[in-house]
Amino acid sequence: MQKQENPTYLKAITIRDSSDVHSIKEDIKKGIILILRVTPLAQKDVDQLRKVVEDLYSIAKTADAEIARLGEERIIVTPSSIKIWKPEYDLK
Repeated sequence: MQKQENPTYLKAITIRDSSDVHSIKEDIKKGIILILRVTPLAQKDVDQLRKVVEDLYSIAKTADAEIARLGEERIIVTPSSIKIWKPEYDLK
């Protein structure tokens, strides 16, 4: 088996408040696959959650990354080399 030169890392993060966005932005720039759990923030402050999600979509778009929801509680962000299959109804 051949060893991959530059491995792609997967990281799970729980977003507790908007201050977590900065480190997530750095991880997106590094090309790390992120699984972001938003439940604690959703339970605490829905308006802040909405702003954080909008920020994340904007950051992902700027970084040419893919971003999508994984059910109700999670968001996945991947580098541009990894595509996320999205059902057609989710493309709005």
